[in-house]
Amino acid sequence: MRASDTERERIAELLREAVAEGRLDMDEFDQRLETAYKARTHGELEPLVQDLPAPGSAVAPVGSTAPAPLRGSAANWPARIGGTATSKGAFALWGGFNRKGRWTVGRMFTAFAMWGGGEIDLREANFEDRETVIRCITIMGGIHVTAPPELNVEVRGIGIMGGFGEGSNEEGEPAPEAPRVRITGFALMGGVGVDRKRTKAERRRLKEAREAELEARSRSGLEGPRDGFRKEL
Repeated sequence: MRASDTERERIAELLREAVAEGRLDMDEFDQRLETAYKARTHGELEPLVQDLPAPGSAVAPVGSTAPAPLRGSAANWPARIGGTATSKGAFALWGGFNRKGRWTVGRMFTAFAMWGGGEIDLREANFEDRETVIRCITIMGGIHVTAPPELNVEVRGIGIMGGFGEGSNEEGEPAPEAPRVRITGFALMGGVGVDRKRTKAERRRLKEAREAELEARSRSGLEGPRDGFRKEL
């Protein structure tokens, strides 16, 4: 069967996802992407993704009308929900705390900082439950929460002679499969800030993937990347 532009783009999307997750190195990504854009039949496309699982499920057939997979950290959500919490709270007095990297957030997490500060990084975290509440309480201190753009985050807090709210936001849409995190609490003469951004490693992989795609399209005699991928980066 002859392959369409839409089917070639779906395979390219799966390859971008794989390189963002670290399943492919840049050389493999570059080779497969160039082959995908030059492919004329399904038989040429299918081997390119046979060893790559789609996010949360098996790879859909090339001719499927299923929507393209989510990019970046959103791809791992089904595997990141459940398990035993490794931390249900944090405390800082005249000092600081941090929760970052690979850790499991309790369904109810309470953070307190007085004359100190704390950092809560959810970008690589797992979640005990799909519904999570993070209570941040600070008195003359500060707590900083960092979440990936694909995480469903609701910020509800009170600032008294201080601030409680959202800061910088990288472009990205919350994923339906992602946990729902409600950040609440209060800041008295202090601040609680919530930023949405990707890790440096993920931004670097996506940048390299975009550059490789530009080169592959150029070699294949195609135009530049579609607006959807450009906006995502």
